[in-house]
Amino acid sequence: MGQPTVLLKHTSRRRRTRAQPQTVGELVQHGAARFKAMRLKFGHGTTNAHDEAAYLALHALRLPLARLEPHLDLRPAPRQIANVLKLFERRIRERRPAAYLTREAWLGEFRFYVDERAIVPRSYIAELLRDDLAPWIAKPEKVRTALDLCTGSGCLAVLLAHSFPRATIDAADISRDALKVARRNVADYRLQHRIRLIASDLFAALAGRRYDLIVANPPYVKTAVMRRLPREHRHEPRLALAGGRDGLDTVRIILSEAAAHLKPGGLLVVEVGHNRSRVERAFPRLPFTWPDISGSDNCVFLLYREPLSSLSHP
Repeated sequence: MGQPTVLLKHTSRRRRTRAQPQTVGELVQHGAARFKAMRLKFGHGTTNAHDEAAYLALHALRLPLARLEPHLDLRPAPRQIANVLKLFERRIRERRPAAYLTREAWLGEFRFYVDERAIVPRSYIAELLRDDLAPWIAKPEKVRTALDLCTGSGCLAVLLAHSFPRATIDAADISRDALKVARRNVADYRLQHRIRLIASDLFAALAGRRYDLIVANPPYVKTAVMRRLPREHRHEPRLALAGGRDGLDTVRIILSEAAAHLKPGGLLVVEVGHNRSRVERAFPRLPFTWPDISGSDNCVFLLYREPLSSLSHP
């Protein structure tokens, strides 16, 4: 679709075939046109048909993912072209996120293994960790203990370990299946000595443990939105997405219990999707900070322990 048609010699004008893509650039154009025509949904690492087609093509051809332009005129072998086209058609037929097809997801320069046992790695918190949560944490070397709550694939735990090299990290999740994925990623980065994986329903298995920093990317999708999720998102574990009627069921528990697990001056960082207004209405006395993040300034809040310590459950 979207490709020029050609007439075959010695055939009637009604018998036409579409030109087979020959270059990487043509493959990407073909894939993008197919994805648009089939109305695929994105949001698991890419946001549009062109970028999704480029990623899948480069992955299938085992080319560097950082830049497409140097490879646009490259002519893959027929077998390689067939592999790319097959991957495109799987994406269309199965409606799976690309990350589940390739078994990988990227957060900046960090690659993570992923499969259907865990949500596809993606978090606005990752952008904040690139700058070691500055200016809210002035001295990264003083962060000695951190918690990644609702760790899923373990991606944020790995990023925490790189941002705060003196810290030991607890990575907790209620899903033992997700923790198996996290264990693989922790091992891939050789961080077993610094990241401890814990099966826990939020703070339930963390009694007595206190941290300099807690980050959480909990379920926050409203019930009404869950009912109309695209097929791509329905391949992800429901447990990792569903946040209750208003999307804040898990967020409320985190806010009510976080102070007991933060050291004095400790920082809580929570991703809540596009629920800023709901969070502020539910907790009008809390002095939330909403940092500027590429694409949104309403998705992640920061709070220090002190205002949380007097919070009663609403």
